Amino acid sequence: MTKQQAPVAKNEYYDVVFTDLTHDGLGVAKVDGFPLFVKNALPGERANVKVVKVKKGYGYGRLIELYEPSPDRIEPPCPVYRQCGGCQLQHLSYEGQLKAKEKQVKEVLARIGKLDGVTVHPVIGMKNPWRYRNKAQVPVGEREGGLVAGFYKERSHEIIDMDACLIQQEKNDDVVQAVKRIVERYGIPSYDELAHRGVLRHIVARYGAATGEVMVVLVTRTNHLPHEQEIVRSIVREIPDVTSIVQNINPERTNVIFGAKTRVLWGSEFITDRIGGIQFAISARSFYQVNPEQTKVLYDKALEYAELTGRETVIDAYCGIGTISLFLARKAKHVYGVEIVPEAIEDAKRNAKLNGIQNVTFEVGAAEDVIPRWYQEGIRADCLVVDPPRKGCDAALLETIIAMKPPRVVYVSCNPATLARDLRILEDGGYETIEVQPVDMFPHTAHVECVAKIRLR
Repeated sequence: MTKQQAPVAKNEYYDVVFTDLTHDGLGVAKVDGFPLFVKNALPGERANVKVVKVKKGYGYGRLIELYEPSPDRIEPPCPVYRQCGGCQLQHLSYEGQLKAKEKQVKEVLARIGKLDGVTVHPVIGMKNPWRYRNKAQVPVGEREGGLVAGFYKERSHEIIDMDACLIQQEKNDDVVQAVKRIVERYGIPSYDELAHRGVLRHIVARYGAATGEVMVVLVTRTNHLPHEQEIVRSIVREIPDVTSIVQNINPERTNVIFGAKTRVLWGSEFITDRIGGIQFAISARSFYQVNPEQTKVLYDKALEYAELTGRETVIDAYCGIGTISLFLARKAKHVYGVEIVPEAIEDAKRNAKLNGIQNVTFEVGAAEDVIPRWYQEGIRADCLVVDPPRKGCDAALLETIIAMKPPRVVYVSCNPATLARDLRILEDGGYETIEVQPVDMFPHTAHVECVAKIRLR
């Protein structure tokens, strides 16, 4: 049997019409049925593209000339948008972004979950979809003798030096630039990942939008930070509102930002922020949603779907630092939260104490192990909430849910594809998906969060 030849060849040029966007924001065009994925292209556009890579069933192209632009196309306001890998959709109007994300959710639910009849509401967007991120994690490098700090160029480890990021809180931009100036003044060498030498790997800034508190984290390869006291004094003097200065030590050859060891150089171990009247303590390595305004929208929707009256027992699988648990606790009889990361459970307990919320129980462990034991101890959930990572729910947890049969399940998802897969498993196990509400937590990127309301049949 002869191998079928692709209808396109590398370095050749083709006139195409784009028909769709991928889940990561690439334009999709087909040449004789063969899909080409092209950055910076939009559905409905006619263009000339150059093929840059051909794989077995698809290829990648580069936009050469745009013959007919989409009415939704806009000029990206960020000067480094086309080099930086942080945003994927700044060339699409915000209204267009919301429509594209709604379409994506509907399509994956139908294709992967076989859930054609489920109501998917329009995406809830932001009134002002800029300057929303409360955490900046900026790699540091060296170029022509000076320090550079910015974000990585797409699909590379080349740092694009930048003074401002339009989706960052302006406070974080100011903090990163100030710290960069200070460490440069004291001659702190940046980390060289190829040679695995140097000191400063990342500058991390965290900002409590409701409190104005600022945390500076210096991620270093070495335990020793040269000129530590001078750097700390300079940061305190030059950055208003700083309440915490922390060093995190990561001596490994790795792309992971944080290492295991953290020490406070000055001030508090954590900063605080508030969402919906609940206060949260955020340490250097705490997971905390980066868009507090839309987090409240997301959690309010989860609370609505939980249909709590004050008499219910709720289980929060993947509870993290207790953000959803504490929202639910104000309307529930008792909330049980489980999380596999021990530090997150310590944060959750601290956050419950901080807010005087006593009707919560947090435990470290895998949800699929802990929840069956809770059931054996007589704990019966009226509602179970899951907020898993991008890979979706653990298969054993889904089996546990189906076996334990809580009447209501609320699924908070950051990946529509794994949401669709897991909803199909729950549907086959006796549940019914009532509705799905997408929320735009990350404007100008291809990501979309969803909350699904699920009932036992």
